Amino acid sequence: MTEPRRKRGRERVYDAQRTREAILSAAETVFAERGFDGTSVDAISSQAGYNKSLLFQYFGDKLGLYSQVLKRSDREMGELMGHAFAEVSSGLADESVVLRAEEFRAFLVTMIQSIFDYLLEHPRLMRILTWEMAAGWKTFAEIASQFAPEDRSRATPLFQRAREAGLLRSDFVPTIQFTMMVPWCQIYLGYLPLYQRLLPDEDLASASRLADAREYLVDFVVAGMMESLPETKTEKGVADNVRGKINVSSKTRKRFI
Repeated sequence: MTEPRRKRGRERVYDAQRTREAILSAAETVFAERGFDGTSVDAISSQAGYNKSLLFQYFGDKLGLYSQVLKRSDREMGELMGHAFAEVSSGLADESVVLRAEEFRAFLVTMIQSIFDYLLEHPRLMRILTWEMAAGWKTFAEIASQFAPEDRSRATPLFQRAREAGLLRSDFVPTIQFTMMVPWCQIYLGYLPLYQRLLPDEDLASASRLADAREYLVDFVVAGMMESLPETKTEKGVADNVRGKINVSSKTRKRFI
């Protein structure tokens, strides 16, 4: 194959990927505005600026498109969570090693910070999740088997180790304890426009106040999950890191004003 042909082949692949991403972004916008049941393929086609037949070619049907929208977010969040798991798991390969309080606390802090920041920058995902909750998760139930349970499978043994080490307040289902970190962040960010209207003198959408809110959620979740244990110098450093800055784009800020 000559170089010009190879170049054209690469360009076609790139164009296909770019088209696919554009369709996914358009679909995410419409699903966020209307929910799954209220969305039509025609509306997505119009939003994306592509022929409806192309959507069917790439994704099969509306449910297939919906699945890929959620899978894209799931992959992105999975990458963020993977860093937190890697940090805490590196020293636990030997099952005889006891999980330390500072390690588990650092894991929870990193997880909550990552989830909060991701949802802050992806409000359309939050709206889609809200639509799902309102509908009893019936649409997600149809595609749930397509999502790899990697994060849950890693969380369960980690929480079991934490329980064995006497770090957890509750013996409640580890998977639920782990997954509840998402709705805790989602609830605050979902209510933020209401808080802004009820408290007009508070600049709750500013970077500093969002950092305060994230710190509050970290303290709330950690205190609710973990037994009260003496704080070490290392743990104090972890707590101080929670107060890190949040970068808020002007586009993000406008959503809450």
